[in-house]
Amino acid sequence: MKEQALQLARSAGTPEAALNLLREYVQALVLRSLHESEAAASIAFVGGTALRFLHNLPRFSENLDFSLVSPDGYDGKKWLAKVKRDLALNNLPAELTWNDRKTVNTAWIRIAGLLHDAGLSAYPDQKLSIKLEIDTRPPAGAVCERTIVTRNLTFLVQHYNLPSLFAGKLHALICRAYPKGRDWFDLIWYRSKVPPQEPNLPFLQNAFDQTNGAGTFQAAQWRQLVRDRLETFAMDALLLDVRPFLERKEDAALFEKNAILKLL
Repeated sequence: MKEQALQLARSAGTPEAALNLLREYVQALVLRSLHESEAAASIAFVGGTALRFLHNLPRFSENLDFSLVSPDGYDGKKWLAKVKRDLALNNLPAELTWNDRKTVNTAWIRIAGLLHDAGLSAYPDQKLSIKLEIDTRPPAGAVCERTIVTRNLTFLVQHYNLPSLFAGKLHALICRAYPKGRDWFDLIWYRSKVPPQEPNLPFLQNAFDQTNGAGTFQAAQWRQLVRDRLETFAMDALLLDVRPFLERKEDAALFEKNAILKLL
């Protein structure tokens, strides 16, 4: 498995693309391990990496994000112990940490030597890091599905459906304290679909109420809220964030404020 990951990285045209492909391969190994642990009974795959694996979003992603669906069988520590064993069996010995002291349980998966072996680092001890987060108190109202995914490996995941994923993205766009170009790229992708994607409004409203207080935002007004938010950011700052993760570098040209506003 390690050699397959290295071959993917070596086939890339740039160091950025090589890093993205390498990270994505490890993400697939982690997702397959979680599938084998039957984690899909308890958690749902969400966020940009879910869009990438499930819907071929043309940008790469760094983290693995999940939301708790059922506390029955939830055992993140046990799942991560299996992830560590599975990575070691694939010649990818990893250092794992697990923190469940906060509402969002967090794991870090760090693999030394892989970046060096791929020619991406001069330092043998530099680590490839992947953050895994599980929100144990997500807003109510999301709709879940189950899908068999094949991306380097084959596995099953439980995940939010597309309207619920879009609602989660809109919540991040409107409420995140700092500009993140990857969020705005995902918005372009959602609204460029035919027909343009619409969000799960009850779920979005619950998310607003949970983080900002009841009545602060109205989910039905999401278009105007997004417009207002976009006006506060400089496009070059958004591009700086997203550019390293674009599968097609030409997609940077999509970042025109007026064109994005028209999509709304």
